[in-house]
Amino acid sequence: MTIFYVLLVFVIIAALVAVETKNLLSAVICIGAVGFGASLLFLFLRAPDIAITQIVVEVLGLVILIRATISRDKTFITGDREFFAVVVSVVIVFVILLAGVHVFQTLPDFGKPAFAVAAESDRLPAPASQKYIKDGLKDTGAANLVASVILDYRAYDTLGEATVLFTSIIGATVIMRRKSRKLLEEPEI
Repeated sequence: MTIFYVLLVFVIIAALVAVETKNLLSAVICIGAVGFGASLLFLFLRAPDIAITQIVVEVLGLVILIRATISRDKTFITGDREFFAVVVSVVIVFVILLAGVHVFQTLPDFGKPAFAVAAESDRLPAPASQKYIKDGLKDTGAANLVASVILDYRAYDTLGEATVLFTSIIGATVIMRRKSRKLLEEPEI
């Protein structure tokens, strides 16, 4: 559980660095670190669907922010780097690497479902999959258990994930387009 708190502190520090830095590109990179740290936290909390959504949104968000930042902030890399910035960057990468290694070590062996591991554990409640299998047809009326889970048991979660993905794609499309539809200098016809 200590790795969870270390990762949480890392996310908070990266967020503070993103807010306080003067360089826009550094701020975008720190925001990326916050997002990837959050996705590792979701994996640690055994919520892989939310972690995958976070990664997709994070990648789209980073592409959009880096494109917007590079066009506004002409930062050139020179040989004179700040020692503190290099140390912070190395520490951030190292913490993300350690958190990822720890999360992947806690995953069950390949071929053994996570629900079986949860069922064997005394600390965890009975897995939701057992309820879905046992009561799915009776509760939802859907013969397809996958559809009943996605559209009945977890409908709000599915709606939220779809909304996040749709919003990210629309935002990326708006920012990445080559020209606006109408230039301000052109009169309307």
